[in-house]
Amino acid sequence: MDLNQIKQRFGIIGNDPELDRALEIARQVAPTNLSVLVTGESGTGKEVIPQIIHQNSARKHKAYLALNCGGIPEGTIDSELFGHEKGSFTGAIETRKGYFEEADGGTLFLDEVAELPLSTQVRLLRVLQTGEFIKVGSAKVQKTDVRVVAATNVNLLNAIRDGKFREDLYYRLCTVPITIPPLRERKGDINLLFRKFALDFADKNMVPAVRLTPEAQELLRSYRWPGNIRQLQSVANRISVLETNRTITAEVLSRYLPSEGASNLPVRTGEAGNDYLSDRDIIFKILYQLRRDIDHIKAQLEQLPDERDEAEPQQSGHLLISPEDVHSAVPHEENYPVQDAPASIHDVSAELIRKALERHGGRRKPAAEELGISERTLYRKIKELGIQ
Repeated sequence: MDLNQIKQRFGIIGNDPELDRALEIARQVAPTNLSVLVTGESGTGKEVIPQIIHQNSARKHKAYLALNCGGIPEGTIDSELFGHEKGSFTGAIETRKGYFEEADGGTLFLDEVAELPLSTQVRLLRVLQTGEFIKVGSAKVQKTDVRVVAATNVNLLNAIRDGKFREDLYYRLCTVPITIPPLRERKGDINLLFRKFALDFADKNMVPAVRLTPEAQELLRSYRWPGNIRQLQSVANRISVLETNRTITAEVLSRYLPSEGASNLPVRTGEAGNDYLSDRDIIFKILYQLRRDIDHIKAQLEQLPDERDEAEPQQSGHLLISPEDVHSAVPHEENYPVQDAPASIHDVSAELIRKALERHGGRRKPAAEELGISERTLYRKIKELGIQ
């Protein structure tokens, strides 16, 4: 298939040269058995590349399986990938095949591969090198013939430097790298994509499609789109639902575009220093919110009458604390002794995680979203901090 056929078959919209380059590499590498590493920001559409590779390979009549490595608890990831024997662990009531056994002869897409624990990375490296694996709880070596395509929105070189990803596995996966450009670098495609999403919504819901004025189209192109295509589709759908006037001006559109400076969403760009929020960042995020709350309380207290009954607090047993005392108790970022008090970070991190879990009834996924970390990172933090 040529590029236009690929775009038509897989619903790809756009003519950006970098996007075309990524699709061309996928088309060229498809007939081989080489491992491919797809990189790019969250929401750029990385998942379409392994489908293109599979459908243009000799494996297209065999299985194509996709696994999100970041959505599986660390304790069960080996079982998911390699299978397990009956009785190998609590809950293993029967022998089960893993993804590498099920996908034999086909293609396996490992999304969010950077989230794999180091122990699993060792086993993955062995499969890639020798085609051999061992089920959990078994001593029998099995063979498999699987073509692996991995994807990540993490800078793996930084992860290697931090000891979170194996260098030998990186070079084994990254035989052929493919990078998907972020939406803000595809300005010529942004309005095409918006129009496509608006028309899709109109067709499904039997309503007229929304249209953008020229000023709104320019605003759409100039926005940074930290959530990339996923965010653009969400905006198009929301506008299509909520606006009765089907002609959208720049003023109306601006209400659906979050302020770029007001959001610290955990969008990983693959650039150094732009990973998920660290413990320090999470703490400061909460401290700033606390400072704002205290300022609000202080402003309310200052509006009270100056004459106060000083005897009443003494009789009631309450202790009066001035707003200035409370305000000064919350440290400024530049004075916060992060490096000098690691125990404090440990305690504060544990407390923040506990509170987030309590607010969401113990559910890890919404708690992780509130904290700005992945569910796997939250799971690891719970274990590291000993949170019950």
